[in-house]
Amino acid sequence: MKGTMSFKMAVMGMAVLTAVMLSSAAPADEITVGAGAAPTENVFNKIKGPFEKASGVTLTLVSNGPEAALKDLDKGLLDAATGGVTFQDWMEMMEKGGYKIPDKNAYKYRVIGKDIIKVIVNKENPVKKLSKEQLKEIFTGKTLNWKAVGGKDMPITVVWGNKIPGTNSVFQKQVMAGEPYAKKVQESTTAPEIKKVVASTPGAIGLAPLSLVDGAIAAPEIPEVGRPITLITKGAPSPAVLKMLDFIRGEGQKYLSK
Repeated sequence: MKGTMSFKMAVMGMAVLTAVMLSSAAPADEITVGAGAAPTENVFNKIKGPFEKASGVTLTLVSNGPEAALKDLDKGLLDAATGGVTFQDWMEMMEKGGYKIPDKNAYKYRVIGKDIIKVIVNKENPVKKLSKEQLKEIFTGKTLNWKAVGGKDMPITVVWGNKIPGTNSVFQKQVMAGEPYAKKVQESTTAPEIKKVVASTPGAIGLAPLSLVDGAIAAPEIPEVGRPITLITKGAPSPAVLKMLDFIRGEGQKYLSK
């Protein structure tokens, strides 16, 4: 009898040990989110660490802009796509770019934050304020020298980011009355890269989210250019994405406000 009991206990012990080992070896939840400049800088860079610690979910960011993010979402490569643009404007931006939306009704979207677009210039630039009309003239290429807007006699270099289409689209709509950007620009990529170029180029001007403004560059006073930060999923959000959304709405607010 004792031998039978000992055998059963040994078997049970082995079963528990195996379950613990399997549990520890199982991969943790992971979500992959495609993001433009606004959600990357204003939301995900701020909540990533605290969210992973609180939830046990690994958050992987693919900062490739909203256009690429939506395409990757349609391919099943992402759990969610995010951009600093309204859902309607996002759809219009994709269609203008020649991308045929497979099925708009398949998308679920919600606003997870807000961003303010700032105009940034080299920190040695003395210009402290720019009107909407002045900005329009600069970014369309009609004003070519800082002297025309109260600055030094110095050529204007418009730094244009090819990986911030959401930022470009919102600024073009709200400030430039839909007119095209200047043909002669210095191409860059992401908002942080634009900031680097502006910081090292005396006559440069570019666009960046408010969160990137610091002592490395200057940000003249301009009319407010705001936009929502939108998250899209294909179908209902996964449980892990829902965890992230709950975190952003709840505990995450204390990190977003910093």
